[in-house]
Amino acid sequence: MKKIILIASMLIALTGISFAQTTPTKKATPAKTTAAPGPTKKDGTADMRYKANKEAAKPVHVKKDGTADKRFKENKDKKAQ
Repeated sequence: MKKIILIASMLIALTGISFAQTTPTKKATPAKTTAAPGPTKKDGTADMRYKANKEAAKPVHVKKDGTADKRFKENKDKKAQ
């Protein structure tokens, strides 16, 4: 009886190991350069320490509480698109 239980538990363990998920490796994507109205960093992205760049990054459509309205395309996350 012990041998049957041992064999069954080994089969279950090996089955679980064989179905384990592997995480895909993330590919390094180069930073996108955008036309910033103010100073930029070395990688070409807008330097958010400057007022001109902060003004350009503000959403056009906002809700009553002041947060971006995600129903509009320009306010949606770039990753979600």
